[in-house]
Amino acid sequence: MVAFLKRSSTCRIVLVEKTDRLYRNLKDWVTLDDLDLEIHFVKENVILSRDSRSSEKFIHGIKVLMAKNYIDNLSEETKKGMLEKAEQGIWPSFAPLGYLNVEGPNGKRIIEPDPTVGPIVTGIFKWFATGNYSVRDVAKKARDYVLVFRKSKDPVAHATVQKILRSRIHTGDFDFDGKMYRGTHIPLVAKEIWDRAQEVMDRRFEKRHRKVKHDVAFSGLVDCGHCGCSLVGEIKKGRYIHYHCTGYKRKCPEPYTREEVLEEQFAGLLKRLRFEPDVLAWVKEALKQSHADERREHDEAIGQLQAEYTRLQNRIDAMYLDKLDGRIGAAFFDHKAAEWRAEQDRIQRMVQQHQTANQSYLEEGVQLLDLANRAYDLFGKQPPSEKRRLLNFVLSNCTWKGGELSAEIRQPFDMLAFRAMSHESRKAAHGASGGPFKNWLLGQDSNLEPFG
Repeated sequence: MVAFLKRSSTCRIVLVEKTDRLYRNLKDWVTLDDLDLEIHFVKENVILSRDSRSSEKFIHGIKVLMAKNYIDNLSEETKKGMLEKAEQGIWPSFAPLGYLNVEGPNGKRIIEPDPTVGPIVTGIFKWFATGNYSVRDVAKKARDYVLVFRKSKDPVAHATVQKILRSRIHTGDFDFDGKMYRGTHIPLVAKEIWDRAQEVMDRRFEKRHRKVKHDVAFSGLVDCGHCGCSLVGEIKKGRYIHYHCTGYKRKCPEPYTREEVLEEQFAGLLKRLRFEPDVLAWVKEALKQSHADERREHDEAIGQLQAEYTRLQNRIDAMYLDKLDGRIGAAFFDHKAAEWRAEQDRIQRMVQQHQTANQSYLEEGVQLLDLANRAYDLFGKQPPSEKRRLLNFVLSNCTWKGGELSAEIRQPFDMLAFRAMSHESRKAAHGASGGPFKNWLLGQDSNLEPFG
C-alpha cells in the first residue's frame, strides 16, 4: 500500500478500521504522515489529515503509542511464555523438520517425531557422520527419500540440510534465546552421532582442500605433518597418482609421494588388527560371556527406572485425589503434574536406550570383531571410494610427514590391535607353549589392560 501511495499522485485517501490496524510502531506512523494523506478511521469515527486540529493529532499520537505498547507487551508476554516452556524442557516454537506439533497430556503444545520425515532426518546425521558424504551429497540422498518442506512440498535445499546438521534439537536438547535446555521430547539422533557430525563439519571448514576431478582413494583423508593442510591426489601421465600438500596456509616443504607408498603403509596399519582363527573364536566366546553381565546390568537399571516411573505415577494419582478433594489448587496440580510427567518421559527414553543397548551389544560386538579381522583383506580388494570409507571408519588423525604415515586406530579397534600385537610378540618370544589363549586371559598379565 505504501509503495502504491508513493507512486500515485491522485489517490490520497486511506480507509482503515482503527489505529492499531494501520500501524503499530512509530516508524510506520512517520512514514504515512510524510505522505500527506487523508486517513479515515472508521470504527473511531475520526478523519485525520494535515488540516486536522492539533488536539486531534495529539490524541491520535497517544493512540499510536498505545498501539506500540500493546505490541511490545504482547511480544514480552509471548517471549515470557516461550521461556517458561523452554525451562520445562518443551520446545516453545514451531516444530522443526523431523517433528510435529501435537497437544501434550497437560494441554500444552509439544513436539513428537514425525513418522514420515523423522527417519530421514536420522539418516541425514548418520550419513554425514561417516565423513564419506558432503552436505550436498546428503541433501541429494534426503531428496531421494522425498524429504520436502511441510507447507510448500518443495524439495529441501542443501542449505536447509546444513542447518539441520547444526541443530541440537534432534538430540533431545535444544538452544533457545542463547541458552541450552534439556528437552523432554524424543530424540531422533544419538548424542554421539551428533557430536561426530559436528566434528566432520568443523574439520571441513578448517581444512579446505582443492577439489580433484578423479576419484583417488586418499584425497582429503591425510593431513600434512608440516602445516596441517590436506594431502590431495593428482593423476600424472594419465595413470600415476601422486599426492602432495595443498599448501593452503603456506608453501610446504613436504615432497609428493606415490599412491602405492601410501597404500602400503595404510595396509600395514590395518594388518595389526589381524589375529589367528582360534584367538578370534576365543574372543567371541568371551564376548558372549560378558554379554550376560552386560544384560544383567541393563536389566537392573531398567528395574530401577521402572520403579521410579511407578513412584512418580503414584504421586500424580494421589495428588489428583487431593485436587478433587480441594486440598490443593488446580494450578499447583498442573505445574507439578507437568514436571513429573516430563521426568517420566525422560525415564522412558532411558529405558528404551537400555533395551536397545541390551539387544545390540552382542550382535555389534561380533560384527566389529569380524570387520577388524578382515580389514586388511578387504582393503586390498575395494575400489578407491570404499577404501577411503573403510579407513575413515577404522582410523583417525592420519598425518604424512617425511615419508612416514602415522594414524590413530579408533575405539574399539585400538584395543583389538593392541591385543593382537601382544599375542604375536608373546608367541614369538615363548613359542606355542601354553596355547594361544594363555596370554589373552584377563588378569593374567598386569602389563595388559583388560579387554573391553
